[in-house]
Amino acid sequence: MEIITGAMTALITPFKNGKLDTLKYEELIKRQIAQGIDAVVPVGTTGESATLSVEEDKECIEIAVATCKGTGVKVIAGAGSNATHEACNIAKHAQSVGADGLLSVAPYYNKPSQEGIYQHYKQIAQSVEIPFILYNVPGRTGSDICADTAIRLYDDVKNIYAIKEATGSMERSVELSSRRPELCVFSGDDAIDFPMLANGAKGIISVTANLLPNMKSKLVHSVFEGDYETAREINNNLFQLNNTLFIEPNPIPIKAAMYLAGLLDTLEYRLPLTAPSAETMKKLENVLKNYEVIK
Repeated sequence: MEIITGAMTALITPFKNGKLDTLKYEELIKRQIAQGIDAVVPVGTTGESATLSVEEDKECIEIAVATCKGTGVKVIAGAGSNATHEACNIAKHAQSVGADGLLSVAPYYNKPSQEGIYQHYKQIAQSVEIPFILYNVPGRTGSDICADTAIRLYDDVKNIYAIKEATGSMERSVELSSRRPELCVFSGDDAIDFPMLANGAKGIISVTANLLPNMKSKLVHSVFEGDYETAREINNNLFQLNNTLFIEPNPIPIKAAMYLAGLLDTLEYRLPLTAPSAETMKKLENVLKNYEVIK
């Protein structure tokens, strides 16, 4: 099994007149490839997967696979749901069309027990053979993949090799790495990418990389090359932007920032997400003046 690591982007999903903007989606992925990203993640939570239909999920994955084919850039397909059977369906489809790996968010709203989380992930991961990443973001899902459960899954299911940690807790990441050094931990919080990587994280799955893939890829690759000073400088430089991109629920600000930067032709969301406030737009306009967004 190939282990996928490095700088990865949690792709936004562009809409036009309420439907997937497939041409823009392909264009955005090509931009990621050109600017040094190691992998793209279609239809994760940043991609508004909770409000996409299963058919739309599958179409996004297919576009990502076709666009990345022959480039060396990997596709880690989002395959998360609070219904285990639905997640299995998407996971199997992703594998069948050529995705390189899967990222699956913890089941939201249901608030399952740790045993429920274990059985959920075990069933999804065992329905496929490609590499599988757990995704822990309790602030959004209401369910925390506790360290014991993550380690149990890593030990018991051969293709579970990593976890995206978006708890914001360095302590959790240190615990996981200390107990299972071979378990790949990925940073899921843009603001702490550098400290996570410096502590041994094997990569990032980034929201900010939608806007600045060149800087995010350089940050990760600098750490891998032992150039911690450059990585620290990039992380510090991005701090203000990272904070501003989360002043409203993700992906509201990142899509707005991309629209302001000319990367999106339309600014559309799926309800219940709505357009950002005028105050948020002003803050985004001001912070974007500090960065060069390469198209």
